Amino acid sequence: MSGKFKRAALVLAAALALALAGCLGGGAPSGDGVSRPEAVQSAELQFTHPAAGDTVAVFDTSAGVFRAVLFPQQAPQACANFVGLAQAGYYNGLTFTRVEQGFVVEAGQAADGSATTIWNGSGYPAEYTDQLHHYSGALCAAMSEEGQGASVFYVMQTAPGLEQELADRMAAQGWRQEIIDAYAAAGGAPYLDYTDTVFGQVYEGMDVVDAIGAAQVDEALAPVEAITIHSVTIETYQ
Repeated sequence: MSGKFKRAALVLAAALALALAGCLGGGAPSGDGVSRPEAVQSAELQFTHPAAGDTVAVFDTSAGVFRAVLFPQQAPQACANFVGLAQAGYYNGLTFTRVEQGFVVEAGQAADGSATTIWNGSGYPAEYTDQLHHYSGALCAAMSEEGQGASVFYVMQTAPGLEQELADRMAAQGWRQEIIDAYAAAGGAPYLDYTDTVFGQVYEGMDVVDAIGAAQVDEALAPVEAITIHSVTIETYQ
């Protein structure tokens, strides 16, 4: 499995990708310079959590700690795989292998570039829902070119904001206004919707994700100085 994202979206991808191409590199500064609201004001599922009893993942990294709430009802296979691997200690000691400043930070590959699942390495299909989107802070399972998920995950690290032209295009194509407003408030990559699986949302520590995003990288987009995942702990939010 590769860490590359599927770019062939099932819905609206070509138009959105063209419109977004001019957005990702502009706007608010990325990395440590990102200016984010303390909380995104939205009734969308990703911004109404966590609540008591929710499952959360705590990422303890060499850059700091960030926390994400998981959505097992909406993405059951992705969550089951991630939780199972985390509880088995799979992620402990791995490094972030792909960092695109102002876009994503990615990890989950072993040192030899391989990936695995709790199902003896067999992948699982992408899980799509109108309830989960690639907003900044979204925790996502990277799909292989064959459309299979495994241990590789990424966190959206885009700056807040959405160009009006793109918002208008999304509205014309029938996107819910609540989604458009959430993308405008949080930032994100709409053209990745319905390609990869969103299964969580960072609710604490986006400054750590931004710091990882600001790391100096080599030609392969791997951090020059390794950023290590000390542990991923699965907890119940109280």
